Amino acid sequence: MDDQTRIEIEAAAFRRLQKHLMEDRTDAQNIDMMNLAGFCRNCLARWYQEAANERGIPMTKDEGREAFYGMTMAEWKANYQTEASAEAKEAFKDSHG
Repeated sequence: MDDQTRIEIEAAAFRRLQKHLMEDRTDAQNIDMMNLAGFCRNCLARWYQEAANERGIPMTKDEGREAFYGMTMAEWKANYQTEASAEAKEAFKDSHG
């Protein structure tokens, strides 16, 4: 496989993951993703921002999040974020505190 084809396949897989998280599994809360997988939508948005910055494209954290989420964080929180359970908060504190 040539490099360009590999890049295109990787990009397609990323877009599918993004669509899955943003359209199909809005019920999966970021704290639960962090507790189970060690990353969440915010991590993916940060990695997107960092990749842009590494290529000389200025992008803030908020701009990276909006690019990944397809909306502002305020919109995401209002539409999809729920209060984390005490158990989820404790698990997060234990593993990321």
